Amino acid sequence: MSNIPKSIENIGELFSKFPGIGRKSARRIAFHLMDTPREKVIEIAKAIIDLKDKVKHCPICNYMTEDEKCSICSDTKRDEGIICVVEDSMDVIALEKSVSFNGKYHVLGGLISPLDGVGPDDLDFDGLLKRLDNVKEIIVAINPSIEGDTTVYYLNKIVKNKNIKITNLARGIPIGGDLEFTDEATIAKALENRTEIKRDN
Repeated sequence: MSNIPKSIENIGELFSKFPGIGRKSARRIAFHLMDTPREKVIEIAKAIIDLKDKVKHCPICNYMTEDEKCSICSDTKRDEGIICVVEDSMDVIALEKSVSFNGKYHVLGGLISPLDGVGPDDLDFDGLLKRLDNVKEIIVAINPSIEGDTTVYYLNKIVKNKNIKITNLARGIPIGGDLEFTDEATIAKALENRTEIKRDN
């Protein structure tokens, strides 16, 4: 029988479900919150509720926004002829930090992963297809992995009859690497040296 109070166990269990937080780290957070002044804990709780109530997905690109559409889609100075396709919103943030891309984005919301029960219908390919009328290039900025390669293969398949150039980030990003944790200079170089993806006939 555990001698740790149930409330701490419960909050630790909740935090351990967050990406990148193990059980020990989750328990440390729980103990830290216990020693944090009540008003600060309320402030944290309110910020989490505000996140859920105010932040939504942009109806155009699926990125994050508190407005009708995101700041990137609203920016008329950006090149609408180039769309960079990414897995999630964290990848947009990483690419924006490189200050090397002036086009628009499309966030798929994940990767195709049959083992995890994630198929093409679970991702926002339909939203992407609706945006391609005046697009001349799609840059695929998806982390190299089995799931990433499967997603790129499917993307290539659904746009192969359109007169659009499809390019991949240069492989300065390591296999199994994550855009979110890649430095700005490497991302900038990968964008600059992107290569065209060969299409199946």
